[in-house]
Amino acid sequence: MTRRWEVLDSVPTSTGPLELRRRGEREFLITVAGRVLMNSHANRSELALGRLACQALENAPAPRVLLGGLGMACTLRACLDVLPARAQIVVAELQQAVVGWCREGPLAELTQHAVRDSRVRLEVGDVADAIGRAARPGAERFDAILLDLYEGPPPDCPRDHPQYGTAALGRAREALVDGGVFAIWAEDPSPGFETSLAQAGFRVRRERPGRGGRRHIVYLARNTRQGVS
Repeated sequence: MTRRWEVLDSVPTSTGPLELRRRGEREFLITVAGRVLMNSHANRSELALGRLACQALENAPAPRVLLGGLGMACTLRACLDVLPARAQIVVAELQQAVVGWCREGPLAELTQHAVRDSRVRLEVGDVADAIGRAARPGAERFDAILLDLYEGPPPDCPRDHPQYGTAALGRAREALVDGGVFAIWAEDPSPGFETSLAQAGFRVRRERPGRGGRRHIVYLARNTRQGVS
């Protein structure tokens, strides 16, 4: 007999109720307005995003990383498993409830308490604000920026998209160190986004992790001619 999903918590948002649901002991969903945003048993692309982006920083002794979107902290866990002890990870998450679920709530053990790692600093806010601050003249820049947001770039991503358009990509490039890594999760390939990345001065590689089933996209880019090794 299939177990039903239990709603553990629900908070109002501008797009509808944001809910954490559980089935059994270790299967979780995060939904908004009934739409499934992430599933603890289907996270291979999120894990690949963190792993691939941070592996590209292997020559940086103390890399500084910005992660946009906490979710279930699976991407954060993948980053921590690769990054050195001197790394710093700033995590920007819009919803305080999500931070609570991952810090001391039902999701904490799922990622071995990733948000409590001494390398992590959590900010409740929009990752675009963190990118904007780092893009200012004289500001401390990031070695990598990872975007693991609820919605990735759409297949026909327009140039004026507020998160993935030309202006936003230009700010991301300014917020990165020379040769820094820009990694983005997407539900499907986005030719329009790839064009915007190239026009913004990035070289990009597209990955589709895993085999079989629903396979999402990981974009890896650098802001120099080096490409992504």
